[in-house]
Amino acid sequence: MLNIRTRLGLLRSLAIYYGKPFNRRRLKQFYASFVKTGDLCFDLGAHLGNRSDAFLRLGATVIAVEPQPSCTQFLRFWFGKNARFTLVEQAVGAKAGTLPLHISSLTPTVTTLADQDWQQIIDEDTSFKVRWDQTLQVPITTLDALIATYGLPDFTKFDIENYEWEALQGLSQALPCLSFEYYPATISRAVDCIHYLDQLGDYEWNWSFGESQQLNEREWLATKAIVVELQQIERGGLYGDVYGRVREGGEQVGSS
Repeated sequence: MLNIRTRLGLLRSLAIYYGKPFNRRRLKQFYASFVKTGDLCFDLGAHLGNRSDAFLRLGATVIAVEPQPSCTQFLRFWFGKNARFTLVEQAVGAKAGTLPLHISSLTPTVTTLADQDWQQIIDEDTSFKVRWDQTLQVPITTLDALIATYGLPDFTKFDIENYEWEALQGLSQALPCLSFEYYPATISRAVDCIHYLDQLGDYEWNWSFGESQQLNEREWLATKAIVVELQQIERGGLYGDVYGRVREGGEQVGSS
């Protein structure tokens, strides 16, 4: 049974992600440049599955990874009958085990494995006050383990609230195409992720603001150029996503 705060938080997320029908169309149109029929997509930090929904409507097979019980309950209800959808009720980290998940009942989109330092930064850097009011031990898997089980994804979406770098420590080969979230207040974390991925493959980069579903650069950027762009974002600015893809013909460490 979900408590009142959790129910309110889920209703808020449902309104944000599913309340406006045109948002679903925009997501599908945007991701059509990354995902095609028959692709395999990893949705890491699936939350209520609006990205999974877009990938499925584009004809992909989706592995949705989400540890938050209230969200997994919704995902099973919403997508459980779709044969191309698999739910992994775990979080992604550097190694298998268990870790404390810090849950924000009223704002479940910022539920995180990240430490209290990040929580304080986000609380100070957002227009709304966040309260992490529950802690739950959750099972941890790794990207390498997911790839061993399901295959190398064509597209991987990270939305795991500043825990991307830790998750990448459990990856030993290049992901062909991916996105991960950045926050202006912790932009150095995004830069660390870029440099780590750049060791695994010959990547080029792009980025977007917020939920714009629009890339900021007409031409994809080299690593040095995307780092310069990100480091110019002022603290208090809008969050967004970094997109990376292995250049055509580029090397992929660990791939056959």
